[in-house]
Amino acid sequence: MERQPDHEGKKMTRLAIMLRRSTIGHTAQQKRVALGLGLRKMNRVVIRENSPQIRGMVHKISHLLSVKEID
Repeated sequence: MERQPDHEGKKMTRLAIMLRRSTIGHTAQQKRVALGLGLRKMNRVVIRENSPQIRGMVHKISHLLSVKEID
């Protein structure tokens, strides 16, 4: 599956997101954000498109994650 170019004509980057810390002891909202990103277990990596919506979710729980740009 080929990725669509963004508004400037270049390909969008993707983010490799890993849940590094547990959501135990954190708020229900933070747990829902982690589930929304597809993070169900610790030390698992999910790949998501680099969009403002995903960046906002990552920012909300950045203390629990490690994020790396790929492509």
